[in-house]
Amino acid sequence: MFHAAIAGTGRAVPAKLLTNADLETLVETTDEWITTRTGIRERHKAADGEVLSDFCVTAATQALESAGLAPKDLDAVLIATVTPDQPIPAVACLVQQKLGAKKAAAWDQNAGCSGWLYGLHIADGLIQAGKARNVLLVGAEFLTRYVDYSDRATCVLFGDGAGATILRATKSDRGVLASTIRSDGEGACFIQMPGGGSSFPPTRPETLEQRLPFIKMMGGETFKIAVRSMVEVCKDVLNESGFEPGEVSWLVPHQANDRIIQAVGERLGIPRERCIVNIERYGNTSAASIPIALDEAARDGRVKRGDLILFTAFGAGLTWGAALVRW
Repeated sequence: MFHAAIAGTGRAVPAKLLTNADLETLVETTDEWITTRTGIRERHKAADGEVLSDFCVTAATQALESAGLAPKDLDAVLIATVTPDQPIPAVACLVQQKLGAKKAAAWDQNAGCSGWLYGLHIADGLIQAGKARNVLLVGAEFLTRYVDYSDRATCVLFGDGAGATILRATKSDRGVLASTIRSDGEGACFIQMPGGGSSFPPTRPETLEQRLPFIKMMGGETFKIAVRSMVEVCKDVLNESGFEPGEVSWLVPHQANDRIIQAVGERLGIPRERCIVNIERYGNTSAASIPIALDEAARDGRVKRGDLILFTAFGAGLTWGAALVRW
């Protein structure tokens, strides 16, 4: 039976940097406060006039080139994002048009920071079912446009960018060995953007007055649940595949907070040197964080053929998941 293998990767981030020193001029905070609590030193910030779909196209073009495919070869374009160019149509349709992937179905997916992992799970299912052979999966966010720069607990966390992967049908021992996705809507209030939808539409003056179209988080509660949930699903996919944590070549976690990454690695027994971490330079790019980190590691030679890679993420919804992939 066919299953999905990662055949190519790519990434694109805005040129503009927003450093911790820059944030010191915008909100009551310090570089030491941000770095100690999050591990972040800088993040990329989209400039006025830049749109998410263009960054998706740049990252996708790189991924297609590394996979040796053309846009016409794609059967599906899946974009994981909570910050599309506009509410309608899906940004995936704009990316499909800009790429010229004329035969591909295209749709967006909102699973917060878990979006890319949700997409991996879905794309692998499509390929296993024989409904697709080549899938473009992009995680992309312009979160800096939805942060409240009067809220120092959240505005320091987020960055912008896009990471792309090509998933290709294979019968080899490479590719997705196991994946799982979970959700719990009882935790919806932990990470949310209350305004801008049908509950608090942008046409109501109070939506802006109460600063509702901005990201709001309950950080302490989220931390505890995130670590426990990510460790649980990582163990699930390892058990399903018959591997032990000691056999994992690389842990590639969602880059939300360095303390979370460290705690997950410690509880799994995976040492820091086998964790791919770039949060210091990108911040939390939500659905884009795993594919951006993976592309960096693939292009600089850290990730090699035959490596066993464990992915895990946790995000708004609440949503979380894990996947084990043979490179």
